[in-house]
Amino acid sequence: MNKKRVNRRQFIKGAAVSSVAVSLLPKVALGSYRKNSKMRIGVIGTGLRGQWHIKLALRREDVEIPVICDIDEQMIGMALSVYDDAERPHPKIYKNGEKDYQNLLQKEDLDGVIVATPWHWHAPMAVAAMESGKHVGVEVPAGLTENECWGLVRASEITGKFCMILENVCYRRDVIAVLNMVREGLFGELLHCQGGYQHDLRHVKFNDGQGPYGNGVEFGKKGFSEAKWRTQNSVDRNGDLYPTHGVGPVSTMLDINRGNRFVHLTSTATQTRGLHKYIVDQAGPDHPNASVKFRLGDIVTTVIKCANGQTVMLSHDTNSPRPYSLNFRVQGTRGLWMKDNNSIFIEGVSPEGHQWEPDEPYLEKYDHSLWKRFSGAKNVLSHTGHGGMDFFIVRAFLESIKRGVTPPIDVYDAVSMSVISPLSEKSIARGSTSVKFPDFTRGKWKTNKPIFALNDEY
Repeated sequence: MNKKRVNRRQFIKGAAVSSVAVSLLPKVALGSYRKNSKMRIGVIGTGLRGQWHIKLALRREDVEIPVICDIDEQMIGMALSVYDDAERPHPKIYKNGEKDYQNLLQKEDLDGVIVATPWHWHAPMAVAAMESGKHVGVEVPAGLTENECWGLVRASEITGKFCMILENVCYRRDVIAVLNMVREGLFGELLHCQGGYQHDLRHVKFNDGQGPYGNGVEFGKKGFSEAKWRTQNSVDRNGDLYPTHGVGPVSTMLDINRGNRFVHLTSTATQTRGLHKYIVDQAGPDHPNASVKFRLGDIVTTVIKCANGQTVMLSHDTNSPRPYSLNFRVQGTRGLWMKDNNSIFIEGVSPEGHQWEPDEPYLEKYDHSLWKRFSGAKNVLSHTGHGGMDFFIVRAFLESIKRGVTPPIDVYDAVSMSVISPLSEKSIARGSTSVKFPDFTRGKWKTNKPIFALNDEY
């Protein structure tokens, strides 16, 4: 990496930024380069998230989705409407019980599978997909236990099929521009990063079955979409239940699994108040769900130590009234960037000492070539979900299959992000004691090279 010093005169003049070394992702024995043939993709889980993946994949002429799998007739119907909108023939549907996905994997000739089901199905479905000879893109988190994470690693290594976690925030425009800044040495040597999932989801965890944003207080069998299963995690678990949006982007900046790794963490949680209060406020103290005992602390804070010395702080805050924030902060020996106030300070570059300046000129200057390439193409990023980053994560999955290469976010990334959940639960249960990270790469992190977003392909 170019660690050269940047002065303000150079920045104002718009001097050419030394480009990150451009290199193609490593070629591996994952499949042939499918230049002229269509990729055949299956989708397991056709809920609201799965429908987005179907919509984005069907935009491509080189992709067909001949099979889907779900047990929710309402969601299946909504998914078929996506096919209608895309003017594509309806797929074959596997819907005969929770294990029918196994029949899909055994019977269908597919290049890859997207798993977008409730969390507890992610790991077993991803493992089964790889064991059936198919690459897999799995929604977040990839696994809920250390054993599940190890199972994903073993399956990928044994079968030679990749497991890519579909962590879309890694491709968010501001985040990937800051990654360019990190790689250009703008912040100096990194010292500390922050991220998190701070998102008021009370309306998602409880609803009345009338739609995804109903105002009721039902969950489980009476809930709609994620309320059918997601809320139960808040009843049963206390930890950082959703770490990947915050930790994924900073992992690329810190070269996790590629010259660096997470070593240990400590987690702590506040008292549990938000979900009970929401039920009482919406439906009164006599509603049956007002007696439900929730384990999840309203705010969970996790601190991670890295092998190269850096620290990472993650926040999980989904049960309180608050604006949305992923709480990003990237700090090094020369300055820092903070997302929540859209500000930056670089020593020797910022015009005033001890004063923030707007980050917009920096984000524009260091805009990643991926975003430059596709934001300029007419309508490519229109209606693609989450401001365009869904387009890039789905594209990366499909291009990795098409080109026969390792995906830019691989199985080791998937498990190092996801294992934070069970490790944080363990730390909290033990009185916020330190818990060690498994080395899923078995030492290969010391010699692995960065691969994420090193070009404008994927």
